[in-house]
Amino acid sequence: MDPLTHTLTGLALSRAGLNRRSAYATPILLLAANAPDIDILAWIAGPAAYLHYHRHLTHAFVAIPFLALLPVLVVRLFARKPFDWKWAYLVSLMGVATHPLLDWMNAYGVRCWLPFSGEWLRGDLASLGDIWILTALLLAALAPALAKLVSSEIGARPSSGRGWAIFALCFLPLFVGARYVLHERALAVLDARLYGGQAPLRVAAFPTPFSPFYWKGLVETGPFYALYDLNLLGEFDPAVGKTLYKPELGPAEAAAIEAARRTPAFQAFLDFSKYPLWRFTAQEDPQSAIRVEVMDLRFGAPPHPRFVATALVLPNGRVEQSGFQYQPR
Repeated sequence: MDPLTHTLTGLALSRAGLNRRSAYATPILLLAANAPDIDILAWIAGPAAYLHYHRHLTHAFVAIPFLALLPVLVVRLFARKPFDWKWAYLVSLMGVATHPLLDWMNAYGVRCWLPFSGEWLRGDLASLGDIWILTALLLAALAPALAKLVSSEIGARPSSGRGWAIFALCFLPLFVGARYVLHERALAVLDARLYGGQAPLRVAAFPTPFSPFYWKGLVETGPFYALYDLNLLGEFDPAVGKTLYKPELGPAEAAAIEAARRTPAFQAFLDFSKYPLWRFTAQEDPQSAIRVEVMDLRFGAPPHPRFVATALVLPNGRVEQSGFQYQPR
């Protein structure tokens, strides 16, 4: 999820009652809820390194007890008075634990079983910055300020915001449960059709930011992918969609793929990608070279892909250059 969602989740945990257990629960939780994203430092080594190390070991379950120490130590450096280390650490543990759980809900996924397994796990249940989750958490964050403004006018006792925080935290699992049911429905709809006479090999459905009933559908068959705007409140027509044909590989393209696969950028990308679409372009300079592209259809499709690995392969099989690009919307 986005940093704002993680931060507001930490704030909600504090106001829901953890701030009664530790005097510095709020700053600890704000840091702890974002602590796994310390892997953003991998960007210094370039986009391909960031793709490999983002949501890597810092997002694994085994890292939670170690990462939980960092917020406590940072807050202690600036704290004016001593605090109970036991409760501070337990509070931090809870904050760090929310991070991989929230990240699991979107299409990007997490590798939570590292170092024992590098498998990417994802729920496809919420957008990266889900408007419904953000709204609930923002209400919980802003409600005490609004209540204080009202109470100052009428002389009532201001609210601590605990009730709103508990509401937001209860809303999250209920919302995810509802999205799970709708996600399963979307998958069933996509899987129950033929596409150009082809049975689907795989289907996927990705949430849209606003309506829980609108999904981005993806169907893979042997010769092509098909992309759909799926409305669960209406009829689904498999003939209305965007078809992306997989390339037919000749000897030159097959050799170019094998050469590209040996580069670190393609290794990181193909480990991450779940729905890769390959593209090949003959180059005039250098002559007879092939530009190899592979994109992940979860995050965009031609002509506007977002996650793309590229390589320039020479006729002798040598890779002239390779890399990964993330292209924001």
